[in-house]
Amino acid sequence: MASGTDGIQVRGSWIPASELRWRFSRSSGPGGQSVNTADSRVELTLDVAASPSLPDPLRRRALERLADRLVGGELTVTASEHRSQLRNRQAAMRRMAAVLIEVTAPPATQRRATRPTRGSRRRRQEGKQRRAQLKQLRRPPPQT
Repeated sequence: MASGTDGIQVRGSWIPASELRWRFSRSSGPGGQSVNTADSRVELTLDVAASPSLPDPLRRRALERLADRLVGGELTVTASEHRSQLRNRQAAMRRMAAVLIEVTAPPATQRRATRPTRGSRRRRQEGKQRRAQLKQLRRPPPQT
């Protein structure tokens, strides 16, 4: 996962910083006296649907998997955990890259169902017999 001030790298594709939109606002939380004057909260937006940098297969996967999170085809991440705007910008870039890498991952290969081997069936039965014997030994002896 590579992200920097010049863009974000996602699965071999480079999204330049020119496709990213930044928005800054006042952040709640830590900041001391400067909390009311510094716009340290960061919102980073990428138009996934119209991004020419994402190849079609990755774009389709991202649009499909982010369907409930996109607003007008745009993905927005926020960062406000740091006091400085610069550190929040870096955090937002890392978060955006992580989300895009996760949603553009190829689908997992389907597991093919196989039958249990004769040995595994035998071991299972032997384990069940051992467990039954152990439980039988714990029982009190029969009353005569």
